[in-house]
Amino acid sequence: MGEYSCENEYDAKGAYLCPGFIDAHVHIESSMVTPNSYARVVLPQGTTAVIADPHEIANVCGTEGIWAMYKMSNMMPLWVYFMMPSCVPATPFDHAGASIYADDMKQLAQKSRMLGLGEVMDYVSTTNGEETMLDKLTLFDGRVIDGHAPLVSGKELNAYCVAGPGTDHECSCFDEVLEKLRAGMSILLRVGSAANGMEELLCAIADAKLPTKNMMFCTDDKHIENILREGHINYIAKLAVKCGIDPIDAVCMASYNAARTYGLKRQGAIAPGYRATMVLFDNLRDFNVIDVFAMGKRYTDRSCDIGHILPADVLNTVNMAPLTKERFSLKASVIGASENNGDYTVKFPVIKTVPGQLVTKLVYEDVHFRDSEFVPDRRFDKLAVIERHHATGNIGLGIVEGLCIERGAIAASVTHDAHNIVVLGENNDDMMLAVEALKECGGGFAVVHQSIVLARLPLPIAGLMTDAPIEEVLRKQRALIDAARLVGAPEGSDPLILLSFLALPVIPEVRLTDEGLFNVTNMSYIYKN
Repeated sequence: MGEYSCENEYDAKGAYLCPGFIDAHVHIESSMVTPNSYARVVLPQGTTAVIADPHEIANVCGTEGIWAMYKMSNMMPLWVYFMMPSCVPATPFDHAGASIYADDMKQLAQKSRMLGLGEVMDYVSTTNGEETMLDKLTLFDGRVIDGHAPLVSGKELNAYCVAGPGTDHECSCFDEVLEKLRAGMSILLRVGSAANGMEELLCAIADAKLPTKNMMFCTDDKHIENILREGHINYIAKLAVKCGIDPIDAVCMASYNAARTYGLKRQGAIAPGYRATMVLFDNLRDFNVIDVFAMGKRYTDRSCDIGHILPADVLNTVNMAPLTKERFSLKASVIGASENNGDYTVKFPVIKTVPGQLVTKLVYEDVHFRDSEFVPDRRFDKLAVIERHHATGNIGLGIVEGLCIERGAIAASVTHDAHNIVVLGENNDDMMLAVEALKECGGGFAVVHQSIVLARLPLPIAGLMTDAPIEEVLRKQRALIDAARLVGAPEGSDPLILLSFLALPVIPEVRLTDEGLFNVTNMSYIYKN
């Protein structure tokens, strides 16, 4: 660009100046903090723009929740762009706090930072040409439409692409990446708090020398503690280089590719006419941040000192029907098994978790029943999903293998995407206490051990977020993780995130809703409670 002199000059001392990194798909609500606090965490990691899909708060509060996120992200050094939530609720089987149709979207769709339609998770309605889904796709025709199509393949994938989605962030293997690239989709490579396993996929991409111009990085859901410990998009770039991807390609995947895919004409490069959002790295292998320049100014923590008023619409959102601990009793009769007295086993459908993955397996195992009621043990835990928006009294009950809760319970109001209350436990008393602890504080996370609330993180904003100081949130998060380990949660995983996804009926293979156990593969209930 030539030589220039000015009043304030910065000596980069041989460091590498790169465009600010872009998270191509994120739900800020899943950080559990407000956009202001979120910016304080990701900007020092070199992320200067995010493309946010506020469908978490939309599932609780509807369009009022989207407006709240839009207003709370105004005038920040972090550029927050939005995708309109497409599936509120995520499927016809979810019971969320609100429903959003094409007519509800029209006014918001005209906002300057609203780029397109968010991840189209209900691929069954999409490929079947369901009318209300087609109305949304038609509204955003000609604009970017995000996909969400885990393991969708063949003619079903072709039909999905014909309907409009042009990106996907759910690829779990190399063949899936290859097929979706060949179908013309852009691939978002995701490394979050729960969806890991990306290293093997990145190595396969590098070994095959696949062109990366239609690939970019995203976190989707990543807790602030993980971001502070590992990094953000810079962490994924580091992982990509480690796996054999050229460093310049990794920088493009972290910035320019996302800007081009989502039409951010003044982002993603260092060139005349582009916004001065830049990052200095010490090297292009580890991507350690030296300095960040956001909106033409050197970033400091005080750059985020912008006050926002919380709308009343996003507060006081836990509205459950009266509950007793007897409602947590799972009977053998829900699958047609005969009710007997004494101890015996029943071949029962079970949600089997997969370490490091969001996908689950549907398995049938011999589980212990006593007097016709399921008895948890070190291998099998009880899971309950409680409707918390309209006080319907719905409670779905199921069995989970792989989370190993013992003498306690973990409860959360962050349960994608309907965000009902989910509780995992070993006994009805502790499960009941964990739910009551959340009701009392307006939602959040709680861990109970032998009738004692060991840890709790209140999230009073839609039951999803808090405006508490970051240090306080981190302290309570760590206390939750420690408490979860104490009641048996396995090391090496984030039990809070894993629990949050067990009620999402769009990720294979099996989930639990507030009505019962749901087979995602054929979109039908295995049983209802």
